[in-house]
Amino acid sequence: MARTGKKDVRAKAQPKSGALRERISNAFSWTPSTMVTLALIVIGFFSVGPQLSEYFSMQTQIAQLNAKLDAGKKNLQNITAEKKRWDDPVYIRAQARDRLFYVVPGEVSYLVLDAEGINTSDTSGTVGAMLSKQKNNGSISQSIGTTKHDWASSLMQSVIQAGLDQPSDSKNPATASK
Repeated sequence: MARTGKKDVRAKAQPKSGALRERISNAFSWTPSTMVTLALIVIGFFSVGPQLSEYFSMQTQIAQLNAKLDAGKKNLQNITAEKKRWDDPVYIRAQARDRLFYVVPGEVSYLVLDAEGINTSDTSGTVGAMLSKQKNNGSISQSIGTTKHDWASSLMQSVIQAGLDQPSDSKNPATASK
């Protein structure tokens, strides 16, 4: 008798497929109101779905535009601060000294080059960059040369001749030939 009890337990634990279907159908009763409710949920999902997708894409765009706006405001603050610095004469003087090597009258400026000479990779537009460009082009000679003509006397002769010559009058050929 004990064996028959075990068989009954196994039989109850493993329901047949027909019994499973019957349980599921009893759990969900497919009444017309359930069918209408399910149909309304499906129709609502398909009608609201595209708008939700558009809503989320718009929210993403708004977040991106807000980030750009914040970056623009930060850039504007930096530019405004830079402009205020350029309104200060002390800052302008310091920039002229640093960037352009300007000095106050009476001061002596020394340009110190590194141990290797001129920095040839300097592209900042400074005197060092100009000198390195000239050195790389070969326009700075390493030897002392002399000119064939004395440029100082040629200059003086040109100034004297310009001062003594009379302007020519192209309307009167008689004075133009003198």
